[in-house]
Amino acid sequence: MSDIKGENEMLKAVLFDLDGVITDTAKFHFLAWRDLGAELGITVDEAFNEELKGVSRMDSLERILAFGGLADKYSTAEKEAFCTKKNDHYLELIQEMTPADILPGILPLLEELREVGLKAIVTSASKNAPGILELLQVKDYFDGIVDPASVAAGKPAPDIFLAGAALAGVQPAECIGVEDAASGVEAIKAAGITAVAIGDAEVLAQADRVLADTSALSLAVLRDAWEKATANG
Repeated sequence: MSDIKGENEMLKAVLFDLDGVITDTAKFHFLAWRDLGAELGITVDEAFNEELKGVSRMDSLERILAFGGLADKYSTAEKEAFCTKKNDHYLELIQEMTPADILPGILPLLEELREVGLKAIVTSASKNAPGILELLQVKDYFDGIVDPASVAAGKPAPDIFLAGAALAGVQPAECIGVEDAASGVEAIKAAGITAVAIGDAEVLAQADRVLADTSALSLAVLRDAWEKATANG
């Protein structure tokens, strides 16, 4: 495989979002937010939940409160308590996750990256990423996990992806990011990183390459997207 490694020597790291890329925890987030919203008298439906994808916990709560006309009703301490309550409920829901919940194509891709020596970093807004990776039994495939609490601003700001590149010990231009949310793609591009997105091509049009689902992911696809974006850049 040394020839493949030679071809990829300029692409040095892949930065992965978690939800919707490595596994699908969106349904559990939705249920937890829906139940909290119901307690607050706010209806959080699946359509509105789309606006929360890739957004931090507190920012998600702020959007829900604004949606329900309650933006100024609660103190910071009360909001933090709501976030904790939502997260505790979410953690209960995800305990049943197993390696069977890894999305198609991800495990073979991680094995390819390991084989050729490319770094794999998790750049998720989720503070639960380490625990989820343990449940999925893939934590050892990653060279690092960016703590979202360690960055000044969440997506769509570029901070978490810049931190991911730094954690990998490489320059942003030597990375490629994989996301499923428009806010995440915006963050990747703002960091000066090539973006591959999973999902709706119209919604994710800012990405350098859009794939319908994770089963289409491979090292060859990432390399091709990175080389074309770099050549055009």
